[in-house]
Order: sequence, then C-alpha cells, then structure tokens
Amino acid sequence: MDPVVVAVARSASHDFSKPVAPEITLLAGLGVAGDAHAGERVKHRSRVARDPTQPNLRQVHLLHAELLEELAGRGFALGPGDVGENLLTRGLDLLGLPAGTRLRLGGTAEIEVTGLRNPCAQLDRFQAGLTAAMLDRAQDGGLVRRAGIMAVVLAGGVVRPGDRIGVTLPPRPHRPLLPV
Repeated sequence: MDPVVVAVARSASHDFSKPVAPEITLLAGLGVAGDAHAGERVKHRSRVARDPTQPNLRQVHLLHAELLEELAGRGFALGPGDVGENLLTRGLDLLGLPAGTRLRLGGTAEIEVTGLRNPCAQLDRFQAGLTAAMLDRAQDGGLVRRAGIMAVVLAGGVVRPGDRIGVTLPPRPHRPLLPV
C-alpha cells in the first residue's frame, strides 16, 4: 500500500484538538495556513515561554492512523485531529523515519521531518491514561514516544485526504528522531 494522507486539520487557536478540513494549504517556511502553530519562530506556548526566538521546528504535526486504531482497541476513542495533528497518514512508518526525511504531499507541497512530538499532560486532560498510551519502551529500555512527528514546510501547496505521500530519505548516516 502506498502511503496516503487520511485526513487534514488546522486550528487558528491554541486548542488541543484541531477540526478536520477538506484541505489545508502548506506555506513554505511557515507551516499550515490558518493554524496557530504557523510561523518562522516557535509557537508552542511552553517553548515560547523559554525562548521565543528559537526556530519553529513544529510547523506540521503528523500522526499515523494505525496508532489511532491500536488505541481504539485499548478503549480510547480518537478521531482525526483529536490529538492536534495536521496530517493523519496511513501506510508510512512515521516513527521509523530518520530526521531530514522529505515527504511530498499533493501536487507541490514538500515537508522535512524534524523530530518527534513529545507526549504531554494535555493528552491525559483529553482522555485519562492517553499520555501513558502514547509512550512505550524499546527492547533496550529506552523511551519510545509515539505521539507523532513534526516537520517544517520546504515547498507550499494544497494537501487533501487521499493524496499520496512520496518519501525521500536523507543521505546516510541517518539521524534518529529526537523530541523537538
């Protein structure tokens, strides 16, 4: 199965969830048009409080639909946009991508993967136990963050559900994803 966009979402306010939209427009160097997290500089409230001049490495949040399905089997009722993602995908191991991977979306949009979303307490305020469900342990005991990945927009364009996702890995050696 080719990787595909399942749903797109955006919110002009800093709400936890984002309403699903028929399409979103990605703006080069900024993020999702009309989304509260769009901009060259960081927009995440806790990061702004620490240093508002740092670059925005969290312009686009991607989550894999397979995670929502797994969590549904564990009693969590989650739909597209519920945990704040802009792009819900299927058929792509987002968490296995190296930093610097480029994803082509729609006719012209291109994003570059910057790192992992770090699960936070807002998940538990949305549904009790969700933060722990978004975390796991690797075989070596290391923490695995499963709340999706973050990216910056390299080339703008419109993205819609059903759009295929093209993947270009960066040159080796690959860098693992770290929280951004």
